Amino acid sequence: MRSPTRKQAALVGAALVASLAVAAQAVGVPGSDLPAGGDDAPQVPAPDLAGVRAALTEATGLGAPGAMARFDGPDGALSEVVGEREAGSGEPMDTEARFRVGSVTKSFSAVVLLQLVGEGLVGLDDPVEAHLPGLLPDDRITVRHLLSHRSGLYDYSNDMFAQTVPGFEAVRDAVYPLEELVALSTAQPLTVEPGAAYAYSNTNFVVVGLLVEHLTGLPLAENYQERVIGPLGLTETAYVHPETTIPGAHIDGHLTPDEPGEPLVDSTEQTVSWAQSAGAMISSPADLNRFTSALLGGELLAPEQLDAMLEMAPTDDTGTRHYGLGLRRYDLSCEVSVYGHTGTVQGYYTYAFSTEDGARSLAATANTSNNGVVNTALGDTLEAAFCGAESVEPAETGAAARQRTESGEGAEGQRFVAPAEPDLPAELQSN
Repeated sequence: MRSPTRKQAALVGAALVASLAVAAQAVGVPGSDLPAGGDDAPQVPAPDLAGVRAALTEATGLGAPGAMARFDGPDGALSEVVGEREAGSGEPMDTEARFRVGSVTKSFSAVVLLQLVGEGLVGLDDPVEAHLPGLLPDDRITVRHLLSHRSGLYDYSNDMFAQTVPGFEAVRDAVYPLEELVALSTAQPLTVEPGAAYAYSNTNFVVVGLLVEHLTGLPLAENYQERVIGPLGLTETAYVHPETTIPGAHIDGHLTPDEPGEPLVDSTEQTVSWAQSAGAMISSPADLNRFTSALLGGELLAPEQLDAMLEMAPTDDTGTRHYGLGLRRYDLSCEVSVYGHTGTVQGYYTYAFSTEDGARSLAATANTSNNGVVNTALGDTLEAAFCGAESVEPAETGAAARQRTESGEGAEGQRFVAPAEPDLPAELQSN
């Protein structure tokens, strides 16, 4: 991933100096390095807010009506917003507003199931067959395989969204039993042998949702509320399925059609029933930062379960992207690793990541989807926030780098390329 060059940062930052100084004073964040802890703690770079804003600006220039990010660290919070919360409305993005977080939901679901592991209700290496007999076609698939995307279960959403807008309109108001979604998957053969390889699939976390409901006897919404949302005081976070609206102040979603030049489609209202425990939650930047910080800080899981969640395996050949149990790890250019999840749901891209100690967190979102270059630009906020203004510059920039990004050929040391396993695989195939 690349930050803006010093020249670019200077150009962007010149117009921001006054506003950033006011924002820093408001939250008590100094203009120099942010300490990671006490007097003896190592110094860490201050977030490069000019770089964050440049990434958000690029995302809007590439097709998102708006983009925003919030950074939380030991000395307070800083936010940046660019563009509109609803296309053509003139209303600015608002970091206090809610939005659909897509597959960041998977981390919430993983936390709930790992709590049940800690309570002795299920084992990570239990076959799913032992708890949900007859559901899956292979009794070698374990709970750990589900959480790490190594079950080989086919991702049914590939077929749902082979055509982006028609696929979305077909499911916008649909309400699916979780078992029906699993049946759509198991009608197809496994994509890999159970445990053999990483293969991202929404089906895995639909089965996780079924396990949670089966083991607790409670619906998913109650499990999220009682085990995560309530204890952390996440007032802007909810699992509203099957309701179609986002209650309260919110950011509108805009789906990019497959046909170039066609207008964006308002995708705000939808059940997200096609995803449920794989992607149907809503939240805000502050709540997402609180969640990832609390998770990494040990507030939600016992040490044994958190350690298991953080056992990572590579997801590609870059050596910089890994997946654990419902959690991603990205290794940035400054040798900082961040943990969290990406999210794609119709109309929204999200990044929610924290450092391993939970001391620094960033949540960023853009209000469009089916536009992979927007997703990549949004990902640049991670490098700027966690590595500061001294992050590694790419070997190539501009059109050449963009072309490599779109083709998935970005190399280590160049600008960050979003994972090759997007949350809606077919939705992004045209990018």
